[in-house]
Amino acid sequence: MIREKRFEHIISSLKNTDMVTYSVMSADLSVSEDTIRRDIDYLHDNGLLSKVRGGAISRNKNPLSFQDRTNFQSTEKEVIAMKAQSLLKPGMTVFMDGGTTVCAIAECLPTNTSLRVITNNIALIPLLGQFRDIEVIVLGGNYDRDTQTNTGARTCDEAAQFVVDLYLMGTCAISKDFGITASMREDGAVKKAMLKGSKKVVVLSNSRKIGTNEPFVVCGLQDTHVLITELPSNDPKLDELRFKNLKII
Repeated sequence: MIREKRFEHIISSLKNTDMVTYSVMSADLSVSEDTIRRDIDYLHDNGLLSKVRGGAISRNKNPLSFQDRTNFQSTEKEVIAMKAQSLLKPGMTVFMDGGTTVCAIAECLPTNTSLRVITNNIALIPLLGQFRDIEVIVLGGNYDRDTQTNTGARTCDEAAQFVVDLYLMGTCAISKDFGITASMREDGAVKKAMLKGSKKVVVLSNSRKIGTNEPFVVCGLQDTHVLITELPSNDPKLDELRFKNLKII
């Protein structure tokens, strides 16, 4: 049985019971317990279930199927948020900028997440404040009530003081010709400042933003490393962004 079908069976089984075990899933799917253990590890890393001794339990939020989101009634932001979980490793220092998709990622984090998060996203602070092992560093600047972010020269100067493992970038638009663009000059300036100190850049974009552009250039696709959308990675709409040294999840 292919891996995606095993994933579907494990997650579906969790809808009907409080827990699945390695032994039961192994018998159901006629594969080894080691295979099931690896499957559950992968689903746990992607935020789709919680791994426990001997098996897995479901999370409070019913997660997604990678290829059939409708079955689990996931929103676009939830799908992107779930996919992003596997990139977040314990002890990482992470830039998280503005936008509701970034907030959705915070809402899906496991309770034992250990990170240092540097952000200008004021809406993100109460969400991260619930996690004992997440250190939050808030960048100063001019508060924008419409976007609930800090922007301006101070924000950019403070962002420039850090080197981070990962940058989770909310995006306004992405295209093969113009790369990442922003609708507001101030937002674009903060993104550029964060880019300079980021070892790995992850672009978060729903499918409606693909193939569009805004007035202010942030960076080219060559300056980013991963694109996460709510679409299956083989969706034709993503074809224009392939072969750009950009991993598509």
